[in-house]
Amino acid sequence: MAKIDAHQHFWIYNPKDYKWIDTKMNVLQRDFLPEHLWKEQKKTGFDGSVAVQARQSLRETEWLLELASENNRIKGVVGWIDLCSASIEEQIVKFTSNTRLVGVRHVLQDEPDDNFMLQNNFRRGIGYLNKYKLAYDILIFPRHINTAVKLVSEFPDQRFVIDHIAKPLIKDNIFSPWEKDIKALAQFPNVYCKVSGMVTEADWKKWKPEDIHPYLDIIYGAFGNDRLMIGSDWPVCTLAGSYETVMNVSLNYFKDFSENIKSKIFGDNCANFYNI
Repeated sequence: MAKIDAHQHFWIYNPKDYKWIDTKMNVLQRDFLPEHLWKEQKKTGFDGSVAVQARQSLRETEWLLELASENNRIKGVVGWIDLCSASIEEQIVKFTSNTRLVGVRHVLQDEPDDNFMLQNNFRRGIGYLNKYKLAYDILIFPRHINTAVKLVSEFPDQRFVIDHIAKPLIKDNIFSPWEKDIKALAQFPNVYCKVSGMVTEADWKKWKPEDIHPYLDIIYGAFGNDRLMIGSDWPVCTLAGSYETVMNVSLNYFKDFSENIKSKIFGDNCANFYNI
């Protein structure tokens, strides 16, 4: 069974490009590169990863693809392309010449307009992705889920994946309306979910695996065996724990499941979803 981390980031830190890394996140104010990740993955038996954009620029996509060309452990890249651009198809054609590009992401959670993803030009951009066999990562907060339902319903042939289980309020032990809304989103068979990013929605200093398990119960019940994939959100996850500690939350949760199910959630679903 090949284990694939479905969600991690790389960066060469500078304050200008990573303004979101504030003083509370000073542990992230350094470089995080492939050689750093491989050391961490050896401790948990992971064979590779999907690198996801952390900057909204075409240069970010170029850089991640360069890293992937140099590192076979980077199984795919989820880059940034300007989905709202009139030249969207030209951008896609350029980047898909590198087969390591497997998906696209926009930081929807930071858009001032909660309905940004329903704008005509954004939806037009989404409409091109399936033609070029690209998936789309949906990065949102719970308040955006109902809007995401509207988006995915319009594109039944497009592969979508929810990043970080849509960031429920784990620190405050709040489930509603996230639980109802995420179950509604899971009704669409073209929508998958990343079991990732949960520890950073919990109390960074005091969280316990038991705080996260009820959310995993809901996510597993909603998406089942075939539409879940495990991810670290490294290095962001280091705000709340080491790579090994964070990944063990999900690895231990699923440890008593059948080998077939574990094979799917720990790697096969990711590989199938992203065509890697």
